[in-house]
Amino acid sequence: MKEYPPPRSLQYLVLEDKMGVNAPIIHQSVIARLTAGLYPLYQSGRIPFEPLPETMLTEGYASPVPDLILYDHSNEQTRLIVEVCQKSGLKHDTGKVIKLIEDEAYGILEGFIYNYKTGQWLRYRKGDGGLTTESSFSDILQLDLNSFL
Repeated sequence: MKEYPPPRSLQYLVLEDKMGVNAPIIHQSVIARLTAGLYPLYQSGRIPFEPLPETMLTEGYASPVPDLILYDHSNEQTRLIVEVCQKSGLKHDTGKVIKLIEDEAYGILEGFIYNYKTGQWLRYRKGDGGLTTESSFSDILQLDLNSFL
């Protein structure tokens, strides 16, 4: 069984993530519904990546923490990320998703930004040249993420 490093102090985690533990209930609800909808698909083998909420992209050192990752255990890489936001955080989260995908360090192939105030989804795939598409359909998973909300 794999051993994991001891947890960091809560104070450190709150300082690292601007939203921290102050995330609104609707924000956490979206993450929970996406995770709850995707996990049975992972357990049944329908999707190959494990959905993990609020998980660091790397082990052993500080790294970004997307709202939801889909993790490929066989390659030890995150393949898909989801950021949940409202209008005021949309630009920041879109930039974060694009940067994480285009930064080759993490192996992320596809990312989504969901604005829970408007119900709008944006998708960004590796190689999209900095341009998002209004879509909740994942090419990697071959399913519509909005169906879980």
